[in-house]
Amino acid sequence: VKIKSGRMLLAYGFLRKVFEIFEIYKTPIDMITTSEVAISLTIDDDTHLSEIESELLKFGIVEIDQDQSIICIVGDFISESAGSAKKVLEALESIPLRMISYGGSKHNISVLVDQKNKVAALQALSSHLF
Repeated sequence: VKIKSGRMLLAYGFLRKVFEIFEIYKTPIDMITTSEVAISLTIDDDTHLSEIESELLKFGIVEIDQDQSIICIVGDFISESAGSAKKVLEALESIPLRMISYGGSKHNISVLVDQKNKVAALQALSSHLF
């Protein structure tokens, strides 16, 4: 789910309001990235997706991509050596990435890819990192 709103810039409480929608529908958020005017997030349970989308439309444009896979690259090597994130992204240079999350943990980089690219992404990571 991606929410894009020109009203988000310098708007207090915007994130809280968005998160409250997911709380109302008891839908956990798996992965999230933000910018000045957009929030991208993933959910595993799409039971209430149409209701959530209706609520989010009050805040701006909503884009929904389905059939996506989160791949988490986990290890001490990420936080302890310079260039580790670069190695991960270079390994995935031929794979279209929908989302990247890094910084929530010192040991984890998460990427979102279309399910049709999941196996290729895992093979690329395996051959370049191990």
